[in-house]
Amino acid sequence: MQTRIRTQGLPLTEELRSRAERRIQFALGRFSTSIRSVSTLLADQNGPRGGIDKRCSLIVRGRGWQVVVHDDDADAGAALDRAAERAARSVARKLDRLRDASWSEGS
Repeated sequence: MQTRIRTQGLPLTEELRSRAERRIQFALGRFSTSIRSVSTLLADQNGPRGGIDKRCSLIVRGRGWQVVVHDDDADAGAALDRAAERAARSVARKLDRLRDASWSEGS
């Protein structure tokens, strides 16, 4: 599973990069054989004005499928945590559907 982390309007500190890598690995690691890549974008929507303006976008790509998840929060780390959990649930559903479809084709 290849992981790419980018920021827009936020500094990509070593602490933020490390947290993102750990969080993504924790949430999606069990699907690593089915996932080709995970692209993460952490963005500050409003700049210095503050508020609920940090957005985490995750794009999880597999063989012939992808899942896109967004989450917003005042804290980039919290947005990342929730987006990673939502991505894990979405990937689990996607893989279940693919498995069910291939099983019913084989019947």
